[in-house]
Amino acid sequence: MINLRDDRGSMGDSVTTIIAIFIAAILMFLFPLLAISERHEDIAQLATQEAVIEFVNKISTSGLIKSSEYDMFMQRLASTGNKYEIEIEIQHLDENQGKKVGITSNDLIGENVRYSTFTTAIFENEIFLENGAYPLKKGDIVYVTVKNTNQTIAQQLRGFFYSVTGQGTYQIGASYSSMVVNNGVID
Repeated sequence: MINLRDDRGSMGDSVTTIIAIFIAAILMFLFPLLAISERHEDIAQLATQEAVIEFVNKISTSGLIKSSEYDMFMQRLASTGNKYEIEIEIQHLDENQGKKVGITSNDLIGENVRYSTFTTAIFENEIFLENGAYPLKKGDIVYVTVKNTNQTIAQQLRGFFYSVTGQGTYQIGASYSSMVVNNGVID
């Protein structure tokens, strides 16, 4: 009996089968993982934005930056599973109280000027260190900006799939500002 079977064809079929299994594994596992990690990133973005808005609104209504509220804000951000860089800027209103005419006129001479105080100066201020709160005046403006500093799983997977590297970029960030409506009084 003569064997007419060609052994070279089975080797090519094996390589094709291995490649097909590899592609199927990518499609079945990695793309859904990418989709889930992007949803997680979206949820973290939403939670971060809500935390920033709530923190700034507390500051603007109370007129105080309290260490206890800042700690709660940081805990809320940490619950997203990311690390953040937090920047706070206070634009203090320096009013010119000079009057143009008599007592009955509200016209001011000159313009109001704003000067800024930033995160480190706020938390190193003597008043803050003694009382655990930094008082603000009505009319001051509070800006809070938050950016993640770690690379999220979605960023890593996108970098793997699309060869996109984004060193120094952030995916999750929030910024919010508000004018202070009450003078802060430390108890």
